[in-house]
Amino acid sequence: MGKAGKPRGGVGQALLALGDQWSLLILQRAFLKHTRRFAEWREELAVSESVLAGRLKEMVAGKLLAPSPYRAEGRGRTEYLLTEQAQELWTFLTAIWSWERRWVERPHKLPDMVHERCHARTDAELGCGACGKAPVTARDTFTERGAANTFSDIAVHRLHRRTVRENAPRNPLSYLPETMEILGDRWSTVILAAAFLRMRRFADFQNELGVAPSILSNRLRRFCELGVLTRHNVGGRGHEYRLTDKGLAFFPVFAFLVDWAQRWYTAEPETEIIIMHTACGKPMTPFFRCRHCHEPLVRQEIHFDLSAIASPIANTEDRAGARSLR
Repeated sequence: MGKAGKPRGGVGQALLALGDQWSLLILQRAFLKHTRRFAEWREELAVSESVLAGRLKEMVAGKLLAPSPYRAEGRGRTEYLLTEQAQELWTFLTAIWSWERRWVERPHKLPDMVHERCHARTDAELGCGACGKAPVTARDTFTERGAANTFSDIAVHRLHRRTVRENAPRNPLSYLPETMEILGDRWSTVILAAAFLRMRRFADFQNELGVAPSILSNRLRRFCELGVLTRHNVGGRGHEYRLTDKGLAFFPVFAFLVDWAQRWYTAEPETEIIIMHTACGKPMTPFFRCRHCHEPLVRQEIHFDLSAIASPIANTEDRAGARSLR
């Protein structure tokens, strides 16, 4: 920890801001449906007023939302707009959408992404900005950390209790509990990050993370149940936990989180995480390209078709179909 008691590394600071299910869902609705008012989030997410008010306050303090006054029925009110810092999270949120669409069984189909340049309903492929190659997978990279980086910088203390949304499976837009078990829990997110850094043994996870054995055992067991990790018997030397194809497919979420965190948060020297692209031998700057036309995706040229999605606050524009990420 730094002198001010904050995580020294950018990724730890990002997890403190984003590693909470309600904060992620607030951001998701702001992108997908342009939600910006308290009552709209409350109805969309079925979240209590006290929890919502607390998260909005934190997100304003964290420079993810900016309050903006407006008048309604003759009264002054406040809406919350995405900051420039938050707008750049569209790749991170799109990576989550893409992973859930491919790997998580849902009672409702996720909305299609439409690339307005080629007019195709498409998916996003991860690419390396240093050389332009795409697609790039976790197997095409290796991850290093700075000399002063320790996992205590990443395993930040949560601000809130871990919670489970009972209504998640019935909500066609919200991330499902399976996803939130990775992103909405600090230890789970850190364990997955460690796995991408080639950490495999129970003792190594415990020593590096400083996590209680009972918590670590619980998270590793749950990851195996979810099919994100698999446990291997290493001939008389105990067990190793290795990422499955499903776990490796979460790599774009990790890559965009690391990239965003280290551009927007001031960190102490040599605490960085560096993702190297093996093919070009350079640090990878992640970008998304359209799977259909192979052109880079930009936020202003994509939208998600919400025409088949029922919503408590659906309006005429929602029912008509398109909502861009502008």
